[in-house]
Amino acid sequence: MILLHIPFFSIPVVWTLTNVIHNLAMYVFLHTVKGTPFETPDQGKARLLTHWEQMDYGLQFTSSRKFLSISPIVLYLLTSFYTKYDAAHFLINTASLLSVLLPKLPQFHGVRVFGINKY
Repeated sequence: MILLHIPFFSIPVVWTLTNVIHNLAMYVFLHTVKGTPFETPDQGKARLLTHWEQMDYGLQFTSSRKFLSISPIVLYLLTSFYTKYDAAHFLINTASLLSVLLPKLPQFHGVRVFGINKY
């Protein structure tokens, strides 16, 4: 709603920005920030894991993980519809969706691409 009040933003630009900002925030909070915000009784095991890797004790395909995987897909579909499948917006939104969905795959559990965020 805030982005809609900016006079020079069109509806497709607002939807694309909403999608990109949402996916960027989810990526940062779920896949880059490590550790926990409070003291845990796990003797430091959680300090090397991201929040996504700590969720549900590492079990895959739980209801909370499914919800957090489906929500960017639903937002992507809405964004694609409201941007009328414009090629530029479609590419930006697809890249944004892939950047947030690929780290959620079980094959990437504990994997650090190019050693980024290793320690």
